[in-house]
Amino acid sequence: MPKASELKKGDVVEYKGSPHIIKKIESKSPSSRGANTLYKIRMNHAKTGQKVDESLKGDDILSNIDFERRKMQYSYMDGDNYVFMDDENYDQLMLSRDDLGDDSLYIFEGMESILGLIVDEKIIGIELPKSIIMTVEDTSPGIKGVSASARTKPAIMSTGLVIQVPEYLEQGEQIKINTDTNIFMSRA
Repeated sequence: MPKASELKKGDVVEYKGSPHIIKKIESKSPSSRGANTLYKIRMNHAKTGQKVDESLKGDDILSNIDFERRKMQYSYMDGDNYVFMDDENYDQLMLSRDDLGDDSLYIFEGMESILGLIVDEKIIGIELPKSIIMTVEDTSPGIKGVSASARTKPAIMSTGLVIQVPEYLEQGEQIKINTDTNIFMSRA
């Protein structure tokens, strides 16, 4: 059982009886003497994706959950369920659109390098790569000569994801997107 001071980003812990994935950790050192260092932890519920912010002291203990990360790739949609194939044993594992939450907007056909979080041979969630490459399906026409300006316009991807992109980008171009911040990084 790890202490709050030992937690790392990506750990899966039990919080209020359900699995949560640690997304961000900040340590705050108090100015008064003898006070404990506080750890502000942002975690997402492994199944619903709901964000939880919690402040813990360095010696507060959270229960670890035995889990495994396995490489997977997205295969197809089965009704409202996303079907992923385990790269090791080729098992078909399903998650509903509700289980994935906003992560479903980043999933496209043939997508690889997804990490499935497996507990007791059941998938409880996924971890997306830090960045992905998608094709702009729809956006207003590009404007020549505006590369020096920092103005943006909305662009729609094939999954329905909408992000702000520079004005010079056109429909059909491939772009690199940061999956944590939902921000345009560069052309692919």
